[in-house]
Amino acid sequence: MDYELLEAQLRELLSGESSHLANAANFAAFIYHEIPEVSWAGFYYADETGELVLGPFQGRPACTRLPKGRGVCGTAFAQGVTLVVDDVDAFPNHIACDAAARSELVVPLAASKPYGVFDVDSTRLARFSAEDRDGIERLVHVFIHSVAPPPRQT
Repeated sequence: MDYELLEAQLRELLSGESSHLANAANFAAFIYHEIPEVSWAGFYYADETGELVLGPFQGRPACTRLPKGRGVCGTAFAQGVTLVVDDVDAFPNHIACDAAARSELVVPLAASKPYGVFDVDSTRLARFSAEDRDGIERLVHVFIHSVAPPPRQT
């Protein structure tokens, strides 16, 4: 995957737009359509309790709320680290929002403090490589620096 090219395309896509919501929607669509074998791509934003609330996404309907520290998204958010899971069924406390998902990559979102996660799923086991992790982290970094974080969900 040519992540350098994707990064250049993403910078152009997000440039000049100040709306976090608009850039999040375009970012999710960009990842969903540009990275092969992605079945879901989207955001979860933390509310004042740390629970993750569904944000802009592409793919099948999803869980609207995820507890902090549970599932791949909640664990990545609580630990502040990117998680790559080759087999979601083997992940402790996995939350199956989409029964077809087999592998997952979750990148925490943080500016001055953590505010959510970006989640990417695939129906293929072990879909995401170290190259994908590094590349998607770079793309998330571009997104984070394109606009200010959203206000806390209430």
